[in-house]
Amino acid sequence: MNISGITMQGMEPKKTLTTEQLEDAARLKALYESKKKSLGITQYTIADDLGITQGAVGHYLNGRNALNVDVASGFARLLQVSISDFSPSIAAKVAAQAESLSGESNVKYAGEYRAGRRYPVLSSIQAGSWCEACEPYTLKDIDLWLESDAHIQGDAFWLEVEGDSMTAPVGLSVPEGTFVLFDTGREPINGSLVIAKLSDSNEATFKKLIIDGGQKYLKGLNPAWPLIPVNGNCKTIGVAVETKLRLV
Repeated sequence: MNISGITMQGMEPKKTLTTEQLEDAARLKALYESKKKSLGITQYTIADDLGITQGAVGHYLNGRNALNVDVASGFARLLQVSISDFSPSIAAKVAAQAESLSGESNVKYAGEYRAGRRYPVLSSIQAGSWCEACEPYTLKDIDLWLESDAHIQGDAFWLEVEGDSMTAPVGLSVPEGTFVLFDTGREPINGSLVIAKLSDSNEATFKKLIIDGGQKYLKGLNPAWPLIPVNGNCKTIGVAVETKLRLV
């Protein structure tokens, strides 16, 4: 399966950060310094995953650029921490956004846990059918549903990764057996992990989206997998927003 990533850029006019924003950056940098070796990540690999420059990563860590929801979410995912571990104010904003989207949607925050929303686990063939005008399944056909408190902008579904195309020796890796949540309402950008369907296949594929100039490619996180040029022969179905690995 193939997913493409999301690009976040911070080329805004220079602003003086507040004391709270500087403290957020200091906590984030401390987490990065304490976890980078065990996680095998660098400022370069973070930049590549988030679709920003290495310099921008340094600006966020050193308090020259203020963190926002998208960037904070990306750092939290890569450092395997909660946003509240370094920015309580952004975590509160994410919680408020999630609550406003649905009265029945709940989030983990401030030590309190309430169940999130449940989304169906599809096959790669069912996911590929999302390109069509009608849904490929009815609710009674779905055997497995998994929960998430992620901020979803459209319809969402889970897929279980098959094969080793997204298994990387270092940095971000999505090995076989991982469940990945895709948001069909999120716009894919350079570096997004995406689920896509090629016109010559009935199945969806999970890859990283690369945009170089006017050309687009799908690329596995496994360096052994080559770039796949795409144009009118590919339809992006959704952007990956969360992973889950079940051990039992």
